[in-house]
Amino acid sequence: MFTVGEEQAIFLSSCEILERAWGETRSISNNNDITYFGLSEYESVVFITFPSFYIGDFTASDSPYGQCDIQNENEVFSDRLKGDDDQPALVHKGALNMFLNILRNSDLETQMDKFSKQRKEQTIIFVGHSIGGAIATLATIWVLEKRLRQISPICITFGSPLVGDTVLIQSIDCQGWSRNFCHVVSKNDIVPRMLLAPFESIGQQLNSIFPPRGSIMVNDSASLMHPSSPEACRKLLDNIKCLGESSPYKPIGTYMFFSVYGAACVEDPQAVLKMLVLTLQNTEENGIEEENSIAAALISEHVSYGDKLRHVIESACSTRTSNLSSESSFEMGIALQLEAMGFQTQNNYAFDALKGPEDLKNKLGMDIENLNKNLSERQSEMAELEWYIKTVCEGNSRSLYDVFRDLDEKKDSRVNLIRISLRNFWDEIVEMVKNQQLPNDFRYQNKWINAGTAYRRLVEPLDIAAFYHLQNERGNYLSIGNRPVRHMVLEKWLDDKNQTRTGRDRRPRTKFASLTEDSCFWAHVEEAAKDLTNLQQEQERHQVINAHLKESLENFEVYVSKMIEEKSISEEVFLKQSSFKVWWNKYKEFQLQYPEWISSSPLLRSMENLNMEV
Repeated sequence: MFTVGEEQAIFLSSCEILERAWGETRSISNNNDITYFGLSEYESVVFITFPSFYIGDFTASDSPYGQCDIQNENEVFSDRLKGDDDQPALVHKGALNMFLNILRNSDLETQMDKFSKQRKEQTIIFVGHSIGGAIATLATIWVLEKRLRQISPICITFGSPLVGDTVLIQSIDCQGWSRNFCHVVSKNDIVPRMLLAPFESIGQQLNSIFPPRGSIMVNDSASLMHPSSPEACRKLLDNIKCLGESSPYKPIGTYMFFSVYGAACVEDPQAVLKMLVLTLQNTEENGIEEENSIAAALISEHVSYGDKLRHVIESACSTRTSNLSSESSFEMGIALQLEAMGFQTQNNYAFDALKGPEDLKNKLGMDIENLNKNLSERQSEMAELEWYIKTVCEGNSRSLYDVFRDLDEKKDSRVNLIRISLRNFWDEIVEMVKNQQLPNDFRYQNKWINAGTAYRRLVEPLDIAAFYHLQNERGNYLSIGNRPVRHMVLEKWLDDKNQTRTGRDRRPRTKFASLTEDSCFWAHVEEAAKDLTNLQQEQERHQVINAHLKESLENFEVYVSKMIEEKSISEEVFLKQSSFKVWWNKYKEFQLQYPEWISSSPLLRSMENLNMEV
């Protein structure tokens, strides 16, 4: 095991891109003619830079921490930004309103559409300092969600406050977007930490410390100092230290922490959150004791990121060793990382904050490796199951579903053994994801989505057959509590992934599916067969068509017709002795008694278009 947090920071600092981004923020924040954002191009990279803005426009006191639903009655962000429990992501209301105002009153959306129509992919870097960093973060999420062609967005912020909650972070992480965000934070900069405390405990202090927009980027921090600033800074510092863990806001992406000793990158959200507090608590350790000195540090470090970048680049070539004790190269790497972040004495809390996620990452890696091995074994069982059932079906005019429903369980015990083995494997994975024992983006990985979908489409029809065999047609597989959770979860994985795919990623089928895409199809057939039987019995007894049953059967017609049109159904469904074909023949015969009904039948037309015997 090893950690490269310090090396990653040195590499990023040495890239001209960060220095260029900081230069853009200084340029635009000192330009009073720019109201919303600035746009410039450098070596085929487009920089869209948001000014620092006035902190008074950012404050929101509607709730303790100023949070609100990211949709918030707007259509800018989709409802895909939500948790597994369907709770919406929360963001800071002040930041959201400022971003929506920019969208309404500027040509930002027009510019994005223009770039999306270019022939080559365009890298766009959204940049922001201070409050502008929060706006840049939301702008990047907005573009990532739109999935505009030819646009590759990146976000770089300096001294930016936090923006979203755990749900937003998980949504972004699941999509693999976390790597698109890089936040640069100085050790004593108060702004990235200010939302760790509720507004009522920091609002007055923030307004005392920071001036209106325009002067916030002045080099001389003394010119920003108000007579009340030292006391306000002390109160602000104390409130953040005490209340940091209660805040709903969580970090997004990679954080690069600066100090006079260097820089280090941290990616784990929980580790970043702890380091935001711990590095600030470490302020007095480095000789900043007087209130005036603390106030100067909190303010000056918010406007001097250019100096920090140059310092890291200049010191990158020097070799140094850690003063902190360690027992391994992995622990030495963490120790060097902590020193670069400003810890000059052993701090067990900070050490554990960085080491814990690395240990977990290593464990997750081993778990994934074991799951990959198990998946290979399960795929062999899948192949055996598919071969066995198709061998039984060969030369038969019945579907795989019908054959399995009538299998002799004792004679064909191997089939059930394989079903049980596959069931246990996927139950374990679903439980691990539920308990967050696997990476957040695990269920968005194509490998596992495809494997889960293949399993569900092959095996769930067999589970349905077993269900109706045991229930003797009395139960309903589709009723709440009857369908296994694993199938519902695996289906949701696919649905969530499909929502992230644009229209150009979905090509229409030219052939029928080898396995019916809706793995619950045969349960719908079983229920349609029961509805038809009940309808016939009702008609014989009362000489009246039951409207509810008729509507249910018509809905089933529409459902099957759509699958035929999209070719998402398997051809085995139409075999002469399949349950569906048996149902269809009975249904059509019954419909013939009612000319108006059969004349409007969408399924009749679909079946005729198949050029089959109907």
